[in-house]
Amino acid sequence: MVSLDTTLSLDQDFTASKDLLLKAVNAYGGTQGSGFAAGATSTSNQVEDASSFTPDESEYNDINTDRELFAIEDISKSLAYLNEKKSLLYFSGGIQRDGIENQASLHAAINASVRANISIYSVDARGLQAISPLGDATTGNLRGANSFNGAALQNNLDSNFNTQEVMATLSSDTGGKAFFDSNDFSPAFDRIQKDTSAYYVIGYHSTDLRRDGRYRRLSVKINRGDVKVEYRPGYYAPADYQHATKDERERQLEEELASDLPSTDMTVYMQALYFRTGDNRFFVPISLVVPGSQIPFVKGGDRDKATLDIIGQVRDTAGHDIGDIRDTVKLAVDESQQVRQKNVQYTTGFNLPVGKYHVKFVVRENETGRMGSFETDLTVPDLKKVPLKMSSVLLASQRMPANKKQLDSPLVRDGQQLVPNLPHVFRQDQHMYLLYEVYDPAHATGAQATGATTAPGATPAPKPDKNAPQPVRVMTSIEFLSGSAKAFETPLIQATQLNEPARDAVAFQFDVPLDSLKPGTYICQINVIDDAGGTFTFPRTAVLIRPAPSATPAPATPASSGASGK
Repeated sequence: MVSLDTTLSLDQDFTASKDLLLKAVNAYGGTQGSGFAAGATSTSNQVEDASSFTPDESEYNDINTDRELFAIEDISKSLAYLNEKKSLLYFSGGIQRDGIENQASLHAAINASVRANISIYSVDARGLQAISPLGDATTGNLRGANSFNGAALQNNLDSNFNTQEVMATLSSDTGGKAFFDSNDFSPAFDRIQKDTSAYYVIGYHSTDLRRDGRYRRLSVKINRGDVKVEYRPGYYAPADYQHATKDERERQLEEELASDLPSTDMTVYMQALYFRTGDNRFFVPISLVVPGSQIPFVKGGDRDKATLDIIGQVRDTAGHDIGDIRDTVKLAVDESQQVRQKNVQYTTGFNLPVGKYHVKFVVRENETGRMGSFETDLTVPDLKKVPLKMSSVLLASQRMPANKKQLDSPLVRDGQQLVPNLPHVFRQDQHMYLLYEVYDPAHATGAQATGATTAPGATPAPKPDKNAPQPVRVMTSIEFLSGSAKAFETPLIQATQLNEPARDAVAFQFDVPLDSLKPGTYICQINVIDDAGGTFTFPRTAVLIRPAPSATPAPATPASSGASGK
């Protein structure tokens, strides 16, 4: 026995105990499931006379219908491992379908039941209803002449028929039977017992190999006139990606996002950073990378085109949905061969409080429908417990103009957005851009701010103005280590004022030319010292520098080994 409330619950597993079954049945109340009652629509009579506006709750009905059909699909999949013929006795107060809005979920529920060899016997739990032109006691009086010319009665009859139509479809397409307009439910049990007492199982291989998702009818004929054959009238053929509808494609993404197993048809890499934006709040930029060689481009005019669907979700440790994203990226390039030798990168972000999270993203290319996923645990640290409070270190090799919506992002500096380099692989002809921030640096005294000491007997410096910005003294530099040897080091940069006062932060940005470094693997060490607070940190990360491509030699310019920072 299974019930659907806020979640799908197994109330009683298979058992031969009548007492256990009665106990589970008696636990249900008449008010349960009221949240799935059909809402009013612009064409129904369920509107009070005092109302000046008719709320159209069609979308509410569509969501409820999808939830009920998804529940039937889940039940069918869970019973698929049992090879015997199975019967599902489905009690419902009606399912309202809005045109083709729920067609994909209806097909999925029927397909899952057919594959699992389940016949659905639908029972209208409302029993026999006396339909009145004026409606029942839950609605107010009607306006106009509809109550007297038959239009109101016809609306109520149509509404009742529509709620039974989906249940009848579920039963007929799975080889079951629907029971409507009766207060006696015993015929449904008798019919199930009769149908499952003896039956034949016939299998065959279809000669139609098309995966178009269309409904295919079956016909079973016998040469005896004294018996009646009852069978499943057809099934929906499997549908490949090209024949899938928009709703089916969207559902594929959502199912993959909810799946416990990763999708590996496409390779996807992901990186998450964090930058503090306020008290206990952080901006977490997330970058996804897909190798261009795995994206099939098609010719569209004078350009090669492709599209990627991206869906992502952030959940906390309790499983609550904290943030999600759904986007479609359209790619158009002059020569796809150039893209196949590079990576396609997508960057988004979430605003999160301190805590632990689980992040999952799914990427699908829309030519063949291949999907890839990446999921990982993410920790947004509590910097209040750290002596020197510092953001992630962002390494980039590209900058691009930022639009107006991105100007408040910590990744934007001087109107340019830094594009994170996920693999930390650079070329000699590129520049390495580094960005990181130090939060809540200690305020420096007058001597610390200037680096001077007061001589014995000298007059102490005057006290600083409390309203003036408090000076700080934060020093930083970048080192490249090859083995135990230092291959390169930037000049020491010293910050004496907050350059991000709204976030109480000192942001450091470096532009390091790589032409003076030999190809190879290096350890990039970031030296950060808060001289006024007496704290320091030296985070490290590995980087790989490759030779510049020989096909496009660098112009003859004097080599530079300097680096700029601010």
